[in-house]
Amino acid sequence: MQINIFPWLQKTARHYEFDEVRISDINLSDDTSVKLRNFIQNGYHGEMKWLSDTVERRVSPRKMWQAAETAIVFAKNYGPEHNPLDDISQKEFGNISVYARSRDYHSVMKGRLKQIASQFVSKFQGEVKVFVDTAPLMEKPLAVKSGLGWQGKHTNLVSNKFGSWLFLGVILTDAKLPLNEEAEDRCGTCQKCIDICPTNAFPMPYKLDARRCISYLTIEFDGIIGAEFRKLIGNRIFGCDDCLAVCPWNKFAKTASDTKMQLGQKPGLLPLKELLSLSESQFRSLFAGTPVRRAGFKKFIRNCLIAAGNASDSSLIPIIIKFLNDDAITVRAMAIWALRQLCEEDAFVLLKKQTNDTCQELVREWNAP
Repeated sequence: MQINIFPWLQKTARHYEFDEVRISDINLSDDTSVKLRNFIQNGYHGEMKWLSDTVERRVSPRKMWQAAETAIVFAKNYGPEHNPLDDISQKEFGNISVYARSRDYHSVMKGRLKQIASQFVSKFQGEVKVFVDTAPLMEKPLAVKSGLGWQGKHTNLVSNKFGSWLFLGVILTDAKLPLNEEAEDRCGTCQKCIDICPTNAFPMPYKLDARRCISYLTIEFDGIIGAEFRKLIGNRIFGCDDCLAVCPWNKFAKTASDTKMQLGQKPGLLPLKELLSLSESQFRSLFAGTPVRRAGFKKFIRNCLIAAGNASDSSLIPIIIKFLNDDAITVRAMAIWALRQLCEEDAFVLLKKQTNDTCQELVREWNAP
């Protein structure tokens, strides 16, 4: 016998500051499986080895929990108060993606979902498991099946109420619940998200090559970022919002009201001079509780050096020079690149003569055209 719990779910979701809740079954389509396997086979996942390692578990929630029958999908709006595209021109600042400008949504949402799950079991019985983007569960296809939105041509969820600004969380249960209708794709002929991508990370609509994505490069990728991407990254030091921000459905989006932390003079923008002067302990303190901290100090400085090279601000040169002696090859390589962008040629040649780098990657950076 099915349980009608939707009114209770809606009331409880609002109480815990979720903006939407829907219910779907857990049977993902064959097309979802094919797309995931093609993504991996094409190498589009880059260094995100956990995706290829867990592909068989991802194709069905039952591969993770055999008793699962239903997915309760929660959505939380994180719409910004202004257009993030305006921040790209602020070259003297490091630009942080909108989702990382507040407390880490993983911990905030998971705590609330656990409370909801506990109340669900007490009221309706059954078994439950809670997920917030930390296990091999495909939240976006489940959200589409539940009617929360559709996967746009940028591969992210789009809602006719909140545009592209949604965090997702899922409670799986062994209870059979009444289901909502699947959402219809409403992208139509629009491909603004494809056209705006600075690095051409979309080989075609609905397909993402993460290896070319600025979010991947600045958050997931650990190595020396390729020369072809550095100028295109601009001032983006953690993530990128371009394909989300340009979506026409954002005209229906509401500004988020549950932001827990604001950074700098403008949300998500801090002066590069300040960021490049941080010690590792200061970095951990400044970004405590936010997603930025998980990038790690060295990767963060690597990203800030790329932004500094794009800042057209010669006053940054003395700060950048100190990183020529850093113990991380990735940091030193980006310091060399940034100095090449900002220094007069004679000054750059002098710096080169004063170093004795023998590492192949660094020699290549010093000698790059």
